[in-house]
Amino acid sequence: MRASGTFTVAEFTPAEVAGAVVETAVPVGVATMRKQYEGEVAGWSATLFTAAYDQATATGTYVAMESFEGSLHGSTGSFNFAHSATTLGDGRESEFFVIVPGSGTGALAGIRGAGGLAIDADGTHRIWFEYEVRERKVSDSNP
Repeated sequence: MRASGTFTVAEFTPAEVAGAVVETAVPVGVATMRKQYEGEVAGWSATLFTAAYDQATATGTYVAMESFEGSLHGSTGSFNFAHSATTLGDGRESEFFVIVPGSGTGALAGIRGAGGLAIDADGTHRIWFEYEVRERKVSDSNP
């Protein structure tokens, strides 16, 4: 199945990183985010976000782990997904997007798949999931 929607960043909070720091030509940052989703993907997520990004040239790479709670096509539950991409000022490349196997709950228990993100010229953020929900097998050792 495919579910798509739009999202907005409701909260972006930079975080301090403890420990040693290596200075590079592109600064590394860490933040937490909260996102709101609308459409066939409806709900919210809590995100752990890290990036090496140069604001002046819009060049860098990010890695994010999101915990989503809401619904896909009306099936309600929660799951984790991870994504990353590299930007070179005018586009995205080297994209990675995966639903974490075994992370689904509720009607989304057993969810597996992938997806993607895109940002329109007008700034609209889009997300989609290509997924299936497999019935979880109960172990023979459980009563």
